Amino acid sequence: MNLEVLKLKANMILASIGVFLLGFALAFAVVSYFFGVTFAPAVIVGILSFLVVLNILQWLFGPYLINAMYRAVEVTPSDPRYGWLVPLVNEVAMYNGIEAPKVYIADVPFPNAFAYGSPIAGKRVAITLPLLKILNKDEIKAVLGHELGHLKHKDVQLLMAIGLIPALIFYIGYSLMWSGMLGGGERNNNSGVMWLVGVALLAVSYLFQFLVLYVNRLREAYADVNSAQTIPGGAHNLQRALAKITLATDPEVLERYRNRGAGNGLMSMLFFAPTQINGEVSDMDVEELINYWKTQKVPWYADFFSDHPATPKRIQLLEKLKFR
Repeated sequence: MNLEVLKLKANMILASIGVFLLGFALAFAVVSYFFGVTFAPAVIVGILSFLVVLNILQWLFGPYLINAMYRAVEVTPSDPRYGWLVPLVNEVAMYNGIEAPKVYIADVPFPNAFAYGSPIAGKRVAITLPLLKILNKDEIKAVLGHELGHLKHKDVQLLMAIGLIPALIFYIGYSLMWSGMLGGGERNNNSGVMWLVGVALLAVSYLFQFLVLYVNRLREAYADVNSAQTIPGGAHNLQRALAKITLATDPEVLERYRNRGAGNGLMSMLFFAPTQINGEVSDMDVEELINYWKTQKVPWYADFFSDHPATPKRIQLLEKLKFR
């Protein structure tokens, strides 16, 4: 196995375990201090149960809300315009050894693709109309290799579980803050301390969101790896897809690279901010942008606030995986 893939897997495992252990340790310590060690597990389990129920409801019915937001319509093989997407998705699913998801076309004005689903809605993959206009079939397959990688690796479920940690800390902090304001607390009658700890936990819950974003970036990188490893030519075609999406949504990105040596085109793919596509995308520009990204040194903070790795990082990882 490629060394880069091994490092990525190790980072994902360590980061996920670290978020859980650090979060639960902090929650248990704070709850034990104010309510006693005996009652701490019951308090934490009670809050987690509430959060899990909310997350499950969101997960179960979320696909229907997504379809409404994105004006997504299911595609069948008999569709005269988009029916060819169904065997394409089936082929990618076969490469990945998973059941083929339902295929949807999303009528929104920006190039995107995303995988979603639930036990009652089934597995789904959606492709927006602008993406179909700027990518060829091989590039679409590479994007689908990324998306079906999310389904294969159960990323939605994993990230929902990790997302419970900042939510748990937030609700504990919120409860302590209000208890302090109302002068509560059986073990510690210092309402001021309770209020301060509550406010501090609210801040800490916000900081934990950055850890969740970090884990999400690792999962996105791993989905890129999945495309490179399962789709013939996936690494090269995913590079081209990323470049085409960036050029279509940010036509001046190459000019910024040419003028300053490095532009701000660190655009991430999949669920980025909606942007109207502009102009034509030439193969010469695509290759030039990819070559810029291959050698660009990306500062550590470039994607700190993003749930996707900076695009040059993705291009450079894919470059190391061009073995198919």
